[in-house]
Amino acid sequence: MTDRATLSLFEELLARELDGRRPEDLDLSTPEGVALKPLYTRADLEGLEFAESCPGAPPFVRGPYASMYLGRPWTVRQYAGFSTAEASNAFYRRSLAAGQLGLSVAFDLATHRGYDSDHERVAGDVGKAGVAIDSVEDMKRLFEGIPLERTSVSMTMNGAVLPVLAAYIVAAEEQGVLPHALAGTIQNDILKEFMVRNTYIYPPRESMRIVADIIEYGSAHMPRFNTVSVSGYHMHEAGAPADLELGYTLADGLEYVRCAVDRGLSVDAFAPRISFFFAVGMNLYMEVAKLRAARLLWCALMQQHFAPQKPESLRLRTHCQTSGVSLTAQDPYNNVVRTTVEALAAVMGGTQSLHTNAFDEALALPSDAAARLARNTQLILSHEAGLTRTVDPWGGSYFMEALTQALADRARGHIERVLALGGMTQAVAQGIPQTAIQEAAARRQARLDRGLDVLVGVNRYRAETEEPLSLRVIDNREVREQQVARLAALRQGRDQDRVRGALEALGAVARSEGNLLTASIEAMRARATVGEVSLALEQVFGRFQSHGQGVGGVYSSYYEGDENWQALQREVQRFVEAQGRPPRLLVAKLGQDGHDRGAKVIAAGLSDLGFDVDLGPLFQTPVEVARAAIDNDVHLVGISTQAGAHSTLVPELIERLREQNASDVLVVCGGIIPKADHPALEAAGVSAIFEPGTPLPAVAQTLLELLRDNAPHDPE
Repeated sequence: MTDRATLSLFEELLARELDGRRPEDLDLSTPEGVALKPLYTRADLEGLEFAESCPGAPPFVRGPYASMYLGRPWTVRQYAGFSTAEASNAFYRRSLAAGQLGLSVAFDLATHRGYDSDHERVAGDVGKAGVAIDSVEDMKRLFEGIPLERTSVSMTMNGAVLPVLAAYIVAAEEQGVLPHALAGTIQNDILKEFMVRNTYIYPPRESMRIVADIIEYGSAHMPRFNTVSVSGYHMHEAGAPADLELGYTLADGLEYVRCAVDRGLSVDAFAPRISFFFAVGMNLYMEVAKLRAARLLWCALMQQHFAPQKPESLRLRTHCQTSGVSLTAQDPYNNVVRTTVEALAAVMGGTQSLHTNAFDEALALPSDAAARLARNTQLILSHEAGLTRTVDPWGGSYFMEALTQALADRARGHIERVLALGGMTQAVAQGIPQTAIQEAAARRQARLDRGLDVLVGVNRYRAETEEPLSLRVIDNREVREQQVARLAALRQGRDQDRVRGALEALGAVARSEGNLLTASIEAMRARATVGEVSLALEQVFGRFQSHGQGVGGVYSSYYEGDENWQALQREVQRFVEAQGRPPRLLVAKLGQDGHDRGAKVIAAGLSDLGFDVDLGPLFQTPVEVARAAIDNDVHLVGISTQAGAHSTLVPELIERLREQNASDVLVVCGGIIPKADHPALEAAGVSAIFEPGTPLPAVAQTLLELLRDNAPHDPE
């Protein structure tokens, strides 16, 4: 049967089964703007040259290696780190013994931001969302008993990348392993920090110099180590659909290659050691297509812009992680299924390594039992599901090949717009990708709140009751006290003159020329701390502070004509008439948590309702937030939290407000807050706690009720 005959018959059968509807009557479009068809045929492969390509050969759509998983499965590389180096080390050793093939280190936010654990700005962050690393001694504890010459180590580090990578190199050296023998990856992707994740330290220009210095050092001394891992993961988690994640990630990669080439490095000397890192969400087909399109585009872009001579320089290799934002606090066992679907998509898309999230991560750091189940999800897929017995099962699929091309075309459009601006550094400076991702996040949340997209257990099929989970609890105060004591002992026992000289030499390199990683290694050998190295650079480069802006109108466009939305707007207007001004809210982030997707979405939605919303700067202390609340005369402070510092910092904020006679300012919290933390927060004076997935109209209704109940009344 010809394609035309097949389509004709299909339309006839479809109309019979769907009450006369034709393919064009079905809304099959995706968030990426790809208009899907209900049926694909051989005709959809016309003009797609890559459909006949071979795995392991350009353009690598069907896989970066010919053997793919036939020789060995993907690397099980679980991202983990918490509390102290000893606690994380014990977890790593158990994981390696249970089948994990590589390590992926999560550092706490104090380390990410270049602060030592005894710094006043990180009181609530030490050891909470990762492991606390202040020195070479901590790094040695982290890898004690783990042979680094035989263990691939990935480190998610960007802002404080110099002292952390230097500490790792020195710790390995003192274990007897020289840099050339080390295998693994350092993320070193600062552009996406300015876009979405926000764990930057220095301004963009100086940060890009650091990236280039690390690439240069790695090319000369670390041939087995990936010195850049270009990350789209955090773009996805901040709300970017697949086309934005793909386009902006590859545009970042081009910027790093250009930066290194401008330094005088041969593209073939370093390009084979650039790796990528993508999120994998719940749209299985789109996620498979995204990884295939990434390889297709990277090969073409590298040929177009840099003309490398080695095929390896054209080959995109990637790590993947299942989505965190797809996990729900409600009915959390559903997350096991979500993670399995996402892991399946990553493997079918041809990932080289994979992290699977634990089902309880929307509530707290993963428990040992949840982490084991997440790891075993990969082992079951690898050993029981038959996924390693063929290369690229999607090759030749009418649908998948067409979807790969459609997504690649969408992503290439974003890349070309970025290049027309002069590259991603310029685009970030103008806020182009930040705004696009923020608008997409607002659209996604509005669709969920309206029920246009289904989230099982949240906006549909909710469980009547939920059994409590046993969650991991980190005693932040105990961890910080231990780290502070270790820092004091380190400073007491080291050669202060040697440290001072090494830090002065680092500052001199920062002011002139020379390799910053080489100078940082000397400083860490002398037993300088992460915070001291970061401060030495900050005194030359300065510390960068971004100024976030909200988007307007996106949220309300989904609620046009909705009676509940209009009722909320009327209630806001009644408040204005009674009080003479709109309800005023400060949305703030405390501590070093830079994940601001939730804060921006809430600010956008409440602004559309008529609230007067201030979106505060990142990385604030309780004293600074209290001062801003009083200076701006707000009715409410909304704290968005994800990294666990709320237990320490929110009660302190409330106390600071009381000290300033501002007890009438109400404090509410939203984000990842375990139910076990609720009583203490409520006892401290928190007026409301919103769990992840709470619809924005419900948040607004609660805030308006709080304001009404606490409004001053005229005496009779």
